[in-house]
Amino acid sequence: MSLEQRRSLFIELLNDSEEEVRATAAAALERLESFQDLPQIIKDLKSEKRGQRIKAIFAMENVKSADVFPHLINLLKDPDADIRGAAIQVLGLKAHPKSLNSLIKHLKDPSPAVRVHTAEALGHFDDVRLVPYLVSLLGDDDEQLVASAARSLGSLGSPESVNPLAKLAKDNRATVRVAAVKALSELPLKG
Repeated sequence: MSLEQRRSLFIELLNDSEEEVRATAAAALERLESFQDLPQIIKDLKSEKRGQRIKAIFAMENVKSADVFPHLINLLKDPDADIRGAAIQVLGLKAHPKSLNSLIKHLKDPSPAVRVHTAEALGHFDDVRLVPYLVSLLGDDDEQLVASAARSLGSLGSPESVNPLAKLAKDNRATVRVAAVKALSELPLKG
């Protein structure tokens, strides 16, 4: 079935008698159209306008194609921290295992915001090998980075995180304590 045939089918299903079918067809149509927009999105990534580049990066979130990953990973080398941060956010949401090594390197990015985005992004991966990387951030002076690392540890759900998070729950910064307690509440309980 060609892309155009799929598109026609999805459009036809927008009039289905069942609401769930209509909603699913609308979502499928949106994904298909985002894939068809990929050449323009890639062109926008090279724009001189920073806002247009960032918009293109976030548009890649909706494109269900492996073709986006090389472009997003390449953006991790961009000199603009906002561009790197946006690419990291999208890579985190997509959680493709092949992007993991590229993301981990940005835990040491010169930009504090990029490090925070990286810590958050890692929480989307289902990989307990990330626990030591995130635990190593818990002693950092950057409150947002520590809170992001704690949230990601909670998302990963590894029992190895219990003691570091319990210790963090007594931190002198309220934001950090809140993140630690929420993360602890997400970890599996032993019977």
